[in-house]
Amino acid sequence: MNGCRLCPVSCGADRSKARGACGADDKIRIGFAGAHFGEEPPLVGRRGSGAVFFSGCSLRCVFCQNGEISTAGGGKIYSESELEHTIMRLAETCENVNLVTAGHMLDLILPVLERVKPKLSCPVVYNSGGYETRAALKRLDGLADVYLPDYKYFSPEIAERYSGRKDYPEIARAAIGEMIRQQPDIVMNGGLIKRGVIIRHLVLPNCRQDSIAVVRDIASRWKDGALVSLMSQYTPEFNRSDYLELNRKVTSFEYESVLGEAEKLGLDGFMQEKSSATSALTPKWDL
Repeated sequence: MNGCRLCPVSCGADRSKARGACGADDKIRIGFAGAHFGEEPPLVGRRGSGAVFFSGCSLRCVFCQNGEISTAGGGKIYSESELEHTIMRLAETCENVNLVTAGHMLDLILPVLERVKPKLSCPVVYNSGGYETRAALKRLDGLADVYLPDYKYFSPEIAERYSGRKDYPEIARAAIGEMIRQQPDIVMNGGLIKRGVIIRHLVLPNCRQDSIAVVRDIASRWKDGALVSLMSQYTPEFNRSDYLELNRKVTSFEYESVLGEAEKLGLDGFMQEKSSATSALTPKWDL
């Protein structure tokens, strides 16, 4: 994997010799694989979402719930055959197969996904922070049934402050556009999503206006092409920065202001109870 260009950082690392900007080498590393009940209701259903959390990430979010695997390098090494077996097991026992933060490992996991996809009777969910290249996403065309991207920030300055990537907003908009091009229709069956795009946005403390700008942008671009999940689950115990403004939960006023704007604009999707702001939704990592 010489000269890695998988993610927008395009760091050019030879990951057989050193870790890339994502913190990953040339091995498949997984922090958790199993039934996960912390996703949106149409993904969880009765049996849970069959989540595979990949280690490493091209973003550097200072409040990441998955920090032990996204930035600290944790996770267990899997062979291709072990990943294939894991995907098939989850497909049999869960409502879907949910690939979480997989973009920086596409070269490693695509051969597996191409082999198993014809055997699956459940959807494949591509769960992303939104920081993806369109070129990488095009390789998933026909393999991903449901896209679950974040749209974290509207402001480049806030994106740089909290995730270390000033270009995040423009990258995320292009990525979400490609996802919706591939899956333009929401297809539900028995309360479960089978195809389509759900755009997630986490409301952060002191970022109410930026969240409202995100909601307005979604409405202007993709109102009829995606569902929206507005999350209130920000948990200050995961703040690993010196930014004191992140040392509290989101207030009811902040979250309800954003939710009210989404409702006014006619967006369809999901809201979260404030009780979701807890570390209990984070899996126990296999480090």
